[in-house]
Amino acid sequence: QVQLVESGGGLVQAGGSLRLSCAASGRTFSNYGVGWFRQVPGKERQFVAAIGWSGGRRFHADSVKGRFTISRANAQNTVYLQMNSLKPEDTAVYYCAAEAWGMGSTGDGKYDYWGQGTQVTVSS
Repeated sequence: QVQLVESGGGLVQAGGSLRLSCAASGRTFSNYGVGWFRQVPGKERQFVAAIGWSGGRRFHADSVKGRFTISRANAQNTVYLQMNSLKPEDTAVYYCAAEAWGMGSTGDGKYDYWGQGTQVTVSS
């Protein structure tokens, strides 16, 4: 079992920045790929970014490329999502998820464990 807890969400003005954290406990987190997803009420969950177990493989959705950066610190069992130049359309609940394959994936069905989510609200 892997337990995931997101933090760092909040209210920010457009153009501002936030850094989300995903802290893990349980099994060896450094073996897992991790993804960030977001969801707005009434809409499907959307892929944001993912990172492989070593951090060497990482990718971002086109909608956030150049603004968001995923990274990880395995010694601290934590994955981060640095979000810059935020836009009102980035407003959503952000979830982190972990998968045992270890490479990261854009598909939410590939993930085995999910956190509870953290709200990000960007005002215009």
